[in-house]
Amino acid sequence: MRDEVEKGIVKQNEKVGDELHQARHWRAEGNEGRARVCARRAAGWAVGNYRRRSSHIDVDDDAYKHLMWLKDQTDKDRQLREAADRLCTKVREDFELPHDEDPLEDARVIIDGLQNLPAS
Repeated sequence: MRDEVEKGIVKQNEKVGDELHQARHWRAEGNEGRARVCARRAAGWAVGNYRRRSSHIDVDDDAYKHLMWLKDQTDKDRQLREAADRLCTKVREDFELPHDEDPLEDARVIIDGLQNLPAS
């Protein structure tokens, strides 16, 4: 079972990198909405990967659920929790975010932050 989890982690790391690349692509194309979706998925998958690594069990690929989990983890760094919270925030009716923080930067904070955390 542990080998399967480790294979899943490697596969997820590739997905995270690919999705972050897509986020940058869509931003360069001027499609900020798609860029945000890709950033949110990349960050959520990185959280899922952290959870796999920490618990040695397989978890689903629901990026949004993983971000919701992270924002409620009071034992994790506040910066990680706040970035997860912002990535879960819905856009306003005018399709703008209610905050100024960059979703791609929030994703990067989560991805880098979790990679540096030791497995529980």
